[in-house]
Amino acid sequence: MSLSKPRAFTAAAMLLSAIQAVSATASLGDICSTAYAAAALPLDAVQGVTIDPKSVTTSLVTNFTAESVFFPTSTFDYCNLTFAYSHNGIEDDLVHVQYWLPAPGQFKNRYVSTGGGGWAINSGTSSIPTGIIAGGVGGMTDGGFGSFDDQFSGVALLENGTVNWQATYMFGYQAHHELATIGKQLTRNLYNVSDSTKLYAYYQGCSEGGREGWSQVQRYPDQFDGIAVGAPAFRWAQQQVNHLTGNVIEQTQGYYPTSCELEAIMNLTIASCDPLDGRTDGIVSRSDLCLNNLDLNGMVGKAYSCPAAAGGFGSSATPAQQGNITAEAITLVRAYWAGLKDSDGNLVYFSYQPGSTFTDLEAGYNATSDSWDLAVSGLGGIWVGLFIDKLQETNLPNLDNVTYDTLKEWMVYSMATYGDILQTTYPDLTDFKAAGGKVIHFHGEQDFSIPTASSVRYWESVREVMFKGQSLKQSTAAMDDFYRLYLVPGAAHCALNPYQPNGPWPQTSLQTVIDWVEQGVVPDTLAGTGDIDTLCRWPLRPQWTNNGANMTCIESNLSVESFSYDLSAFRLPVY
Repeated sequence: MSLSKPRAFTAAAMLLSAIQAVSATASLGDICSTAYAAAALPLDAVQGVTIDPKSVTTSLVTNFTAESVFFPTSTFDYCNLTFAYSHNGIEDDLVHVQYWLPAPGQFKNRYVSTGGGGWAINSGTSSIPTGIIAGGVGGMTDGGFGSFDDQFSGVALLENGTVNWQATYMFGYQAHHELATIGKQLTRNLYNVSDSTKLYAYYQGCSEGGREGWSQVQRYPDQFDGIAVGAPAFRWAQQQVNHLTGNVIEQTQGYYPTSCELEAIMNLTIASCDPLDGRTDGIVSRSDLCLNNLDLNGMVGKAYSCPAAAGGFGSSATPAQQGNITAEAITLVRAYWAGLKDSDGNLVYFSYQPGSTFTDLEAGYNATSDSWDLAVSGLGGIWVGLFIDKLQETNLPNLDNVTYDTLKEWMVYSMATYGDILQTTYPDLTDFKAAGGKVIHFHGEQDFSIPTASSVRYWESVREVMFKGQSLKQSTAAMDDFYRLYLVPGAAHCALNPYQPNGPWPQTSLQTVIDWVEQGVVPDTLAGTGDIDTLCRWPLRPQWTNNGANMTCIESNLSVESFSYDLSAFRLPVY
């Protein structure tokens, strides 16, 4: 229902009175009151949305310590403000949003939205503190899925077995648009920021959270001044189905490797490819050179041994293992790295960089038969079960009769059905660039969940669409004005890599975006943690000289070619 003018005027009067009181005292406690927060609600921020003032809760939190790879460890006080809103005319619709508020003295005219991962639309306390640390209000949403702990997969289907389109649109882009639109006006109201004063808005997220950030840049080019995103889950049609490629390769070849055998192949790959950047440091910085220099056949017969593992979240218990690497395992790995191909030999999708873990190839240990069997990838199986078969499945029970062509068909169907919502690869960012927006986009080179080539392909798509006809050097310089991509040596999926523990991570990427937007400090390179403190922007690549003493970012046509793929299985462009 719409608000009447008397109600709106009353809210405005309450807000003005409350703001004047807080401006005089300027304490976090003054802001962190239910009455003040309720009066500051931006009731008309989003058309067709009704915010419920009675749902407002506030909680003052002191000495909170936030730790994450996405921001430096910090201890601070904040106010947790939570409330709900609904979409007019939609039955049983309720969305919860949460904003962390800094003390007025720490506020620097900034707002920061944060995203989720996997099937989750938020990352909870591992992400939202970045707003406070940056001197702004931090925000996250539950997407209307029930609570901040509920995921999209739990509400993806209605009881009648049809797709829950409202939830799908919310997950795709709508919830984050509403979170930021409400959050920015709320921030202005809470801290008395006039309409004539610039309020800087930013976004940070990785994986699905990275895709969510791009969904805003592509659809709402003036929503954010800058975003810092890692390993975005672009192309859900391909990305989710692709998780089943390793399973189908195993099933087709009839070979299920032990976890220890795969780990041995990975460790030998790391050892072989580590020195290719000019320094031996346990980090694969030039995975693009790896396959051309790797003697896979020479691994056959190498011994491996692993102790028993108890298992844990996402993994099952395994027995002690020992043996020798088989020719069957090497054949399997070759096919895996080559990427999914249809029965005509056309490339359907690319795979992961050598040196990453073989997560999608992992078999399951059967204690009853003391054997290794097919373990259907949860990410791929859930996508097919919910959005293609439309069954209330947590995973597919098996992959009987599933071939490489089946995977391609599932991708084509997914593109046609959900492409405008979840592909998130619209390549024309002209309006975002014109609005002055900046992007720092990074991707771990040993990402085991989203291929590093996925990010390179999108960057290349933007370059080719926006700067068509220009040389690589000219178009790259034009891209550098607003969009920079960095590949992170040795890094896994949105995290450090335990198998390459000295590798870097761009922990301060959001602050780098802020400095770029607000101070004009152009990030020629990106700061990293670990033993490599400088990350090269694509298409430049790292190379060490003087016996590993000095690192420079060099041009490499071989690198560009190695990350270029002709997805010839599709008739339409795949950006």
